[in-house]
Amino acid sequence: MPMLRRRRPDDLPGVSGVARLDHRTKNLTKRLKPGEIAIIDHLDLDRVSAEALVEREVGAVVNVRPSVSGRYPNLGPDIIVDAGIPLIDDVGPELFNAVREGEVLRVDGDTIYRDSVHGSAPIDQGRRHTTESLAALMDDAREGLSAQLEAFAANTMEFLKRERDLLLDGVGVPEVRTNFEGRHVLIVVRGYDYKGDLGALRPYIREYRPLLVGVDGGADALLEVGLTPDMIVGDMDSVSDDALTSGAELVVHAYRDGRAPGTGRLERMGLSGVPFPAAGTSEDVAMLLADHKGAQLIVAVGTHATLVEFLDKGRAGMASTFLTRLRVGSKLVDAKGVSRLYRSRVSVWLLWLLVVAGAAAVLAAIIATPTGQAYLDIGGSWWDRFFYWIRGLF
Repeated sequence: MPMLRRRRPDDLPGVSGVARLDHRTKNLTKRLKPGEIAIIDHLDLDRVSAEALVEREVGAVVNVRPSVSGRYPNLGPDIIVDAGIPLIDDVGPELFNAVREGEVLRVDGDTIYRDSVHGSAPIDQGRRHTTESLAALMDDAREGLSAQLEAFAANTMEFLKRERDLLLDGVGVPEVRTNFEGRHVLIVVRGYDYKGDLGALRPYIREYRPLLVGVDGGADALLEVGLTPDMIVGDMDSVSDDALTSGAELVVHAYRDGRAPGTGRLERMGLSGVPFPAAGTSEDVAMLLADHKGAQLIVAVGTHATLVEFLDKGRAGMASTFLTRLRVGSKLVDAKGVSRLYRSRVSVWLLWLLVVAGAAAVLAAIIATPTGQAYLDIGGSWWDRFFYWIRGLF
């Protein structure tokens, strides 16, 4: 009787890969490698997190919570599914206890497996999303948008009561060494379309040389395109060591009671930062600081501009961004969408044609003028001497 051959794990259907897990998606994306399985704990997966997962070329995404709760039509799940990445949803928090970081798992259909030469054992099961299932969930979520809008309005009023002195009079804005007076300021958040917008703003940056302010990971976004930030604003939890040691002035976003967890990391690195206690988000802090210190123009890259984007961030504090934009509105220019509106119309072959035409014009001028003829005669005699010298060597 012939022996049965065991099927190896890599012969099995589905997607196999090393498991990486973290309760904070933005921390997980820093260490993900192509083909790995990302296990996340992310209610209402937002667009920025989804784009980061796609950029890391993960093999599959397993979410222990609902990627679409129905509170509002969030933007992340469609991005994952449209990229052809399996999205297994609402598996349950127990998966974090059942899986070890670095072990190899397999995702097939709506089930997560642990494979070995001894067989295949299912670990847990969720819901495998498709374009059709997400479309149905989004239709339901749009019906709940009115309730979220009411909550957003309430949060906006609450923030205005707490922070009116900061918003209206700049009370609490710290002293910094960076001079904003009369300058253009480019504030970069690692958010929606930041790469395309930074690329489209290259001519503006070369001409106006604005102060470059990176909001947390926005500092790394500047470094990625060859620019060095003048200032970094944030809680310092999602910015790299390279950015922190780039020479930029550091402004630590602190809680209203003065606690600033980010200072601990800076102290361990031998760095110091200026605390800025304020509610809201770090991008709000950066805008208010630039405005209060006399910036002439504030150009925002990757920040939140629409209601869905505010809600998609998943924070009640995003109401602060709405009010901050009202406060600095006369100076604020949103770079979002610049990369879609502006394209260079000069192609490479047209540039080469321009160079050839210019060279032809110079050559015609030399041939047609007495001075040019004199230069040609001089150049010709030198060329003849060089030619005869070469012949003499051989």
